[in-house]
Order: sequence, then structure tokens, then C-alpha cells
Amino acid sequence: MSGDVIVVGGGVSGLATAVVLAERGLRVRVWTREEVDRTTSSVAGGLWWPYRIEPKERVAAWAVETLRVYEEFARQPEETGVRLVPGVAADERPEALGAWASEVGGLRAARADELPPGHTEGVRARLPLIDMPAHLGWLRRRLEAAGGTVEPRTVRSLAEPAGAARTVVNCTGLDARTLVPDPGVRPVRGQLVLVENPGIDEWFAVEDETATRTTYFMPQPGRLILGGTAEDGDWRGEPDPATAREIVAGCALIRPEIAGARILGHRVGLRPSRPAGVRIESERRPDGGLLVHNYGHGGAGVTVAWGCARAAAALVTEG
Repeated sequence: MSGDVIVVGGGVSGLATAVVLAERGLRVRVWTREEVDRTTSSVAGGLWWPYRIEPKERVAAWAVETLRVYEEFARQPEETGVRLVPGVAADERPEALGAWASEVGGLRAARADELPPGHTEGVRARLPLIDMPAHLGWLRRRLEAAGGTVEPRTVRSLAEPAGAARTVVNCTGLDARTLVPDPGVRPVRGQLVLVENPGIDEWFAVEDETATRTTYFMPQPGRLILGGTAEDGDWRGEPDPATAREIVAGCALIRPEIAGARILGHRVGLRPSRPAGVRIESERRPDGGLLVHNYGHGGAGVTVAWGCARAAAALVTEG
């Protein structure tokens, strides 16, 4: 056996888990099919917000724990890629959001003059907004500074890392469907459009967890991210031109200047949905080794990354 732990998956969940373990003194290797900057996490809009994730009673604690971490990271935004940015979530009420809302400092009902036409209620909050490519790069450097490594490697069976380390942490997202196997894991397709920012400095979102179309925009360094879709069971990895036009048009209804913004690119990410909820569990392998699962984060992998990473790491250290 070489090394103490192999974390399979190089997205935000895998890297956060690897960082926690490495900074506790374990030797950690991350095996990732895609380069860190090409994972599903790299495509995410990056707003901290519990969205399309179960079970609600556990998500709140993981989300708040992660919020506190991002608040610390936001002290060094140029380094970490994390900023605290104000914005509005339309068609929401503070009392209906869940237990986590009371932990967000300054979250309040939006005033009428803060809402776009056609919306009569919403919440206003200053939330972490993460520039995901920059943040993932920083996480990798932090892992390497703690002695960990990232290795490009396609895993076709969890038996492969089990042959190289006594402890394996499964952070494979959508790939858990075949690797575990867990047939309950399924994609929720998200399509985004990247445009030049016409001067927007706040985020906006109006999201219905039962709808296939959502409207949101996130100001990130050098671009404005427009969304989006939530297409359950859709495996298409290529952008659809008609959908892209609808995304731009929907965002332009909120901020008309978006209509004329120059398009920089298109992105598609497949959220790893699991109706049974996030799976953080350990199991003893037949050879006596340990397998820890940390997957099924739906549309909120960024939002619960550190709470789930610490929960998974606790299972590793408890053995």
C-alpha cells in the first residue's frame, strides 16, 4: 500500500475533503478523471445557496459550516476567489427559506424598489460568490502545500484505488452512478452563458426547484454568468443554441443591458442529483480497508463543500 488516503474526484467536494485530511497530517492523493479546471465544479455559477439538495435537515448544518469557511476565505478574495456580494433572490420569503437563513447576517426581505418588475417579494443578502476556476486552483495549491497531490487518472472501478490505499474517499459525483454503483444518482443538466459584464455588480436569482428553467446572473471577474436550466435526467453535454438565446432573453428581462452584452462562451454542467440525498457514509471493504462516500450534492456542492468534507474526514479518522 502506498499513501494513506486516495480521494477519487477532483471537484470542489473532492478537493475540500482532501485539504481537510492533508492538513490533519494524512498523506493524500486525489485521483481525478478531469483536470481540476474541467470538472463540473468549474462550471458552477458559484453562489452559496442551498439549491436542489437533500436531506434538508442535514443540509442546513453543512451549509452554515461552509458559509463560515467562505466568510474567512473572503478576507483574501484575490487569492481564494471568494467574495461577499450583495444580491436578491426573487419570489422568496426569509421565513420560508429554512433554518440556515437565520445564520446569514443581514439577510432580510427585499423592498419593493429592490425587486424587478413582475416580482412582489424576495430576499436580499450578501452571500459568498465563488469564482470557481480560481477557487479550484487555489484549493489545489493549498492541498499541495499540505503535502497532497493531484493525479489525472480515470477510475473504472473503486477497486483500483482500493488496491493502492487502505482508505478511499469516493467524491465522484455523477460517476458514483456506475462506480458504486448507485442507480439513484442522475444528472440535472445546467446550461450557462458567459458574457461581458455591462456593469452589473450584484447577483440575482429566481429559482423554482420544480422547474426546468431558471433565471440568474452572477458577476464574476472578467465575465457575467447567465443561467440557466435544471433539466432532470438530461445527459447532453453540449450547449443548445436555442436554450442559450432563451437564457440571455430571460436575464435581459431583469437587466435590459444584458441583451447587448458580447457573448464570451457557453458552458454545460451535469449536477449529480440523488433523490435519497447526500451520501456521507463509511463501509469496511472485504480486504479490511475503508471506503468513505461523499457524493450526491445536487445543485449545492459548492454550498455544502466544507461541511460535508469535514463530516467525511471524521469518518476517515474514526476509521
